[in-house]
Amino acid sequence: GMGRAWGVAGAAHLALFLALGLATAWKTQPQTLQAEAELWSAVPQAAAPRLQEPPPPPPEPEPQREPPKPSKPPRPTPEPEPDNSLRDAQIALEKKKLEDQKKKEAAERQRKALEKKKKEAEEKAEKEKAEKEKAAKDKAARDKAAQEKAAQEKKELDKKKAAEKTKADEKKRQQEQAQKAKQDKEDEARADAMRQENLQRMQGMAGASGGPNATGTALKSSGPSASYAGRLVGRIKPNITYPGEVVGNPRAEVEVRVAPDGTITSRRIVQSSGNKAWDDAVLRAIDKTEILPKDTDGRVPPLIVLGFRPLD
Repeated sequence: GMGRAWGVAGAAHLALFLALGLATAWKTQPQTLQAEAELWSAVPQAAAPRLQEPPPPPPEPEPQREPPKPSKPPRPTPEPEPDNSLRDAQIALEKKKLEDQKKKEAAERQRKALEKKKKEAEEKAEKEKAEKEKAAKDKAARDKAAQEKAAQEKKELDKKKAAEKTKADEKKRQQEQAQKAKQDKEDEARADAMRQENLQRMQGMAGASGGPNATGTALKSSGPSASYAGRLVGRIKPNITYPGEVVGNPRAEVEVRVAPDGTITSRRIVQSSGNKAWDDAVLRAIDKTEILPKDTDGRVPPLIVLGFRPLD
């Protein structure tokens, strides 16, 4: 902005000098009055043309010898008009100088305003930077405190868990000891019962159910009754579904394992009939039966082998 202002001022002064030169160069008539003007300006100016003396008047003709006549008064020389160009130029120069001074002051004010704005921006940036640094330090301090607190809480929790684990281990050990003591007591009672049973078996018992020639030592036989096998076949065979034709009367033997309550736990063919379709029909019938009836003594043998023929 300052360079542009100085350029404009120089162009204005150059135009002023050209105007002054043109104003002083067009006058060609001799000047009758001498005028001087002093311009105070830092800018060099062209001087006005030097005052020239008027040429001498022509010689008067010799008077005729005639009676003298009254001479006419000389014609008054017209006074030259005052030259106002110098005064106008000075006024214009003063005005231009005042305008330049105002522009310079305005430029100075603008420069100071820019410097002030720049300084305020720098101070604001420094203040924001300081606030950010302070916030970062505060955040770091809070994070550190939170980490220390979390570490302390974790340490206390680990100690609590360790104490609880120790307590649980001690309780488990006591339970195991109690269970072991109970098991030992039960084993001891079972062993004592077996000793008593062996003793009674060796001595014989009056309530045994065996025949006179029986050689067993139990109170009663542990095998199934004579009619139990027929009852089992009668329970299972109605569930056999076999639509095909059978050649001959093949026998399929099945091993059945049973729970104490009569529930069938497993079954398998131990001797095939030679007809896979008949074997599969027997296995399906056993699966469909699910539960076997109890014997006359209220028990169910754990292992039973049954035979099935299509024509029986």
